[in-house]
Amino acid sequence: MLTRHDKTPVWLDVDTGHDDVFAILLAARHPGLQLLGVSSSYGNAEQQYTTTNTSAVLAAVGRADVKVYPGAIKPFCRSFIEPPEIHGKTGLGGTTLLPEPASNTEHDVNFIVAARNAIMAQPPNRAWFVVTGPCTNAALLFAAFPEVVGHLAGLSIMGGAVGGDFCPQVSKEFGKTLGQSEGFGNETPWAEFNIYCDPEASHALFSNAVLAAKTTLVTLDLTHQCLATKEVRKQLLGPGKPSLLRAFMNEILEFFAKSYVEWFDVYEGPPLHDPLAVAVLFGYENRVFEDDGDRYQIAVVTDGAHSHLDSVRGQVGRTVLTKAKPDLEGRVAGVRVPRKLHTHAFWDVLGSCIETADRDMLDSTT
Repeated sequence: MLTRHDKTPVWLDVDTGHDDVFAILLAARHPGLQLLGVSSSYGNAEQQYTTTNTSAVLAAVGRADVKVYPGAIKPFCRSFIEPPEIHGKTGLGGTTLLPEPASNTEHDVNFIVAARNAIMAQPPNRAWFVVTGPCTNAALLFAAFPEVVGHLAGLSIMGGAVGGDFCPQVSKEFGKTLGQSEGFGNETPWAEFNIYCDPEASHALFSNAVLAAKTTLVTLDLTHQCLATKEVRKQLLGPGKPSLLRAFMNEILEFFAKSYVEWFDVYEGPPLHDPLAVAVLFGYENRVFEDDGDRYQIAVVTDGAHSHLDSVRGQVGRTVLTKAKPDLEGRVAGVRVPRKLHTHAFWDVLGSCIETADRDMLDSTT
């Protein structure tokens, strides 16, 4: 059983598709986290769908008390990108067990005002902002309210892909599967989808030295170590008749697994990207990550247009990492990028969060 007395406040920013479901579960049900609120973004689906999905998933995990704030509907300075069909039109295709959205969507308060107020109400260096979709909402928040940067404890982003020898076994295997050699982005050979969507917003975050020093980037190199295999799905489903929540989570993973077979020819199981950005907040103490992660200066390629033609898009959205060097006082600034995941520890934590949700929802009905 996971226990912790001092909760870490967290604001979650999502584009709720299948893997975001598990990020919401962790943020809402981990005993070490206090979920302040959730903002939605375009990404895996249009924002109208991701907002509805987010509200419904919060209901599914028994946290309809958490407010949802609709966010950006397009990139900061680019046109709207047609969502990938891997998640279906609504972002949560293939589920029959998603409950009706709760009455927790807030339309009267702008999401960046709500996030700013919630974070600034916490003690300095306590609250985290976690992004599991495009970085548009985060860039707007820090541009509109720069005081939040100094007040934050940290920023965690799921995005980017390095490839090559960054995580040798994983990088080479997925690169080979996707028909690529050096890079292994999931949107282009170079770019991961979230960063590709709004490279200018991502660049704004990584080029802010103060913010970068508080940022952890969870890349595909790490998330591709987190495969929801058949054995994992069986374990999460549990023995006997599964609870409604477990059945829903299994349904989500089964659809996502089929999508990865169809789209990427990956049969081992779908990688669960987004919850690892939440796991950054507790993962080192729970041994989810092997170490604290090296630090890097990160440049985002912004040259090129969104297009299906390589000659037009070039390497737009690529994340280029350069190992950060210590300053004269021996301090190393830059973005923290973990490279090794302890998968069993992660699945144990996720399973404990499902148990907590099941127990609390059962108690509320008796």
